[in-house]
Amino acid sequence: MEPPAGTAGVDRPYCAWCGAARAQGDHAACDRRLATVDPPRHCPLCARRMVVQVDPMGWTARCSRHGESAGTNGFA
Repeated sequence: MEPPAGTAGVDRPYCAWCGAARAQGDHAACDRRLATVDPPRHCPLCARRMVVQVDPMGWTARCSRHGESAGTNGFA
């Protein structure tokens, strides 16, 4: 996942898939989903639910506080 705009070099304390704190629990399954075809659902900086748009070529995800990120869906 590309980091949201303006967040390069910032720690990502939350899981982008489930929204839970990265320090709590095992997020290996979440990381596998994000690495394959699923877009992030939560902002990795604040855990807010993001607005996600998926199209045949990829996805965009927007956090109301941290901006937009984009990626491919693994099929392109």
